[in-house]
Amino acid sequence: MLAQVQAAYVLHSRAYKESSALVDLLTPHGRCRAVLRGARGKAGSLVRPFIPLELELRGRGELKAVARLEPAGVPNLLAGDALFSGLYLNELLIRLLPAEAPHPLLFDHYAATLPLLAAGRPLEPLLRAFEWRLLDELGYGFALDQDRHGQPIEPQGLYRWLADCGFEPVVQLQPGLFHGTDLLAMNEADWQTPGVLAAAKRLMRQALAPHLGGRPLVSRELFRKT
Repeated sequence: MLAQVQAAYVLHSRAYKESSALVDLLTPHGRCRAVLRGARGKAGSLVRPFIPLELELRGRGELKAVARLEPAGVPNLLAGDALFSGLYLNELLIRLLPAEAPHPLLFDHYAATLPLLAAGRPLEPLLRAFEWRLLDELGYGFALDQDRHGQPIEPQGLYRWLADCGFEPVVQLQPGLFHGTDLLAMNEADWQTPGVLAAAKRLMRQALAPHLGGRPLVSRELFRKT
């Protein structure tokens, strides 16, 4: 089989057999796993997250072989909370993105997010935007400007989010509700409104939880320990 030439990023890697590495990769053609032989050599120095790569893969099965691996751009040097944020994005992709399912727009969004993290841009808007793109690409997106009945979100309204349904309007104050003004601000990516980022973080956690299978994210634990 001819090698597939494509752009790629390493999401995760681990030692495999004597001198190889088992590498989880993100490409425009999907997430895949491949064996890199001779990982202790020159190519092994590229088996790190956040480096734009050009990759050739061989093989027909789920486990491919890396035929060629070259740098394709400037490495994104992440540190501190930006590093934990990048690891969080990688973990989400490994946990949620089906193998071999092409998502070129998601790949482009990931590639555009990494330099912004490296440049020290505010983290929360970048993370919320990526989470939203991931959910939408996987078919789990939902409207932020209308409720589950198709009615417009009212700025002064209160809403409960229901998995697989959307927003249910409520009239009685209770824990965990979302204000209509916050939902409409999220819909416009208006992060200047006080409280919107906190509400968006809470909403994305609720929206992602059903798809994570009850297992905690390691990268979130890293955030908590810092």
